Amino acid sequence: MNIHPCGDRALTVELGDRIDESVNARVCKLAALISQTKLPGVQETVPTFRALLVLYDPGITSYPKLRRALTRLLTKCEHADAAGGRIFELPVLYNGPDLPDVAAHAGISESEVVARHSKPAYLIYMLGFLPGFAYLGGLDPSIVTPRLTTPRTKIPAGAVGIGGEQTGIYPLDSPGGWRLIGMTPVKPYDPAREEPILYRAGDRIRFIPVDQAVYDKIRAEVEAGTYRVHVTGGSV
Repeated sequence: MNIHPCGDRALTVELGDRIDESVNARVCKLAALISQTKLPGVQETVPTFRALLVLYDPGITSYPKLRRALTRLLTKCEHADAAGGRIFELPVLYNGPDLPDVAAHAGISESEVVARHSKPAYLIYMLGFLPGFAYLGGLDPSIVTPRLTTPRTKIPAGAVGIGGEQTGIYPLDSPGGWRLIGMTPVKPYDPAREEPILYRAGDRIRFIPVDQAVYDKIRAEVEAGTYRVHVTGGSV
């Protein structure tokens, strides 16, 4: 464990030196403990793969005070549960333009790519790049596929892709170099929602294959504001 200052109003708590579920579980648990204890002056926490950024008001607290408080909280993070968090089930129409390339690279059929991609409950290690862009861990090694040599200038919101050892969803139209294998009608980011970002670090995502008819039906419900994502333990 290392704590470092980040300018005059933030610090970073490093909880490991590798991408690992147990390390990330400690990061998320520390963020939850900070929220629960309402440490004076803390304004926001930002979980990453192996560290937690803590932003604070220097008019209320100081780096030494906050460092001492966080050191005490860290003793409660030693046995964080890496299997915790909610599981969001997101429908996906597996019709992406790069699905054949992923299958060819893996030496398997397209249907087998879909089966292997939709099997895990992927851990959300962190959010970044775009609002609601989740960095997911747990991709089957057999379908790991290199990024495109030349990135696309525009990828549609909802596109599901594979980039090296990672997979994820583009929450907004944007450039990108990941291999596109499908689309979800669900919006990971919607500024009109009470909670604009659907999930948070420490949650999990499971992709549910659907056909065109089901995709179109769900998309219409999403646009009408009537669709509810199924979440283990409840809906949102």
